[in-house]
Amino acid sequence: MADAEFSWEAPKNRFAPSGTGVGSQKLSDEVLIGNARWFIVFRWATIGALLLFQILAIVFSDILTQIGITHQQGWPIVVIVVLFVANITYIYALDFRRSTKYNSPSINIWCQIIVDLLCLSIVVHYVGSTATPAPFFYVLHIALSCIFFSTRESLIVTLLVCGMYTIILLIENSMFYQLFLEVPTDPHTAAEELQASRALLWMFTLNTLFIVLWYVVSRLTIVVRTHERDLVGAYERITLGQVEKDQYAVLMTHQLKAPLDAIRSKINLIKGGYCGEASPEIKDVLVKIDKRASGMASLIMDVLRLERLKAAARSTNTREHVSIEAVVHKCIDKLETLAESRQIKIEISMQDFFADGIPDQFEILFENVILNAITYSYDGASVEISSAVDKQNSSATVMIVDHGIGIADKDLPHIFDEYFYTPRAVLHNRASSGIGLSIVKTVAENNKLHIKVSSEPNVGTTFFVTFQGVESLPAHKKAAGLTQESSEGG
Repeated sequence: MADAEFSWEAPKNRFAPSGTGVGSQKLSDEVLIGNARWFIVFRWATIGALLLFQILAIVFSDILTQIGITHQQGWPIVVIVVLFVANITYIYALDFRRSTKYNSPSINIWCQIIVDLLCLSIVVHYVGSTATPAPFFYVLHIALSCIFFSTRESLIVTLLVCGMYTIILLIENSMFYQLFLEVPTDPHTAAEELQASRALLWMFTLNTLFIVLWYVVSRLTIVVRTHERDLVGAYERITLGQVEKDQYAVLMTHQLKAPLDAIRSKINLIKGGYCGEASPEIKDVLVKIDKRASGMASLIMDVLRLERLKAAARSTNTREHVSIEAVVHKCIDKLETLAESRQIKIEISMQDFFADGIPDQFEILFENVILNAITYSYDGASVEISSAVDKQNSSATVMIVDHGIGIADKDLPHIFDEYFYTPRAVLHNRASSGIGLSIVKTVAENNKLHIKVSSEPNVGTTFFVTFQGVESLPAHKKAAGLTQESSEGG
């Protein structure tokens, strides 16, 4: 048995243009919020690491001093408190305050970077600005600023990094002032001169590294964003071409519908004897022609219905709370005659729930899925329809199970493609247009549904249609019920 899960969502632009040039583009607010939350999680890990460092510094202070880490009591606690308070503030701004001009995701990220740089500078100063690799953690902030911000803004972050690291070295090496004011002659100052020269070399080397890194990463980011913009443009052109193709298909089907209806009406007149007596051979030919014309008429209606569903995706005015059990029963009433003609029994065991969506589209979805279950079942089999409601996650799943020809493993991923049908399906149902499940896909996309299909050849197929945000009773009906109870109590 093979399983396939399907979920369709409209693609979102990763980069939202905020200027005229590529270099002024940055990430959209939605992505920035996600990255801000990731930083918050990463900062909790940093707080844990600093707590561990504080413990190690107390227990193994002599060993840390030997490897160049000059621990002083107190500073890790200060950094931990600052990061903890900052994290709480970031969470509050993201989750409990609405986004404004002064509380935007971009400002949130900026605050995080500046506070992190200040805390990192404290760590670098006390851990060792030249004796340990701690300064190289600045690289992370430069790279991320190139990804998150425009080229100009990332340069500001890089200059901040260079300035903070330079200030640290100036504070640690007061001899910098003497290097430019006078040439010391005291031989006891030779060691201090050597230390100052070494610090000057570190400052020049790392600041140069920071600038080079900014230039390389910012250039790569511009290239990536340019390709991203080209991909977005290509997708928009493909979407426009798809819309034009659909419009052309609708135009053609409309033009075919009228003459096809005229042909079928003339065939019915001849079959009814209104145009004179026809021989049995002619009547037999007319029946075959009418059957083919009926199949073409169904294809035309499917194409028109599919296009209407695609157009409905752009409008949400008709959305309302829908009883899924009522929708399923309505579909069964329509298809019961077809099921009885093949002695297929429809068994239903539904736990009712209400989902937000477009009522007519829900009916179209279940009508197509149940029709497929009946069509591709063996004569005398059964079709079972049931539901399961998960109140904890506010979700529900409707299962439609048939016992029929099933779907081959290689065909299962393609069943929702337009005009796709397998040779076995055609042999079982020659009137298949290959559009039915495309319509189901469009309805699922319009109403944000998730579909899973499980199938085994010659055994049967199960469709799982999952709804999110379901209710056992719509809010307005709950309110009406409470009003009625209160009035009765009064």
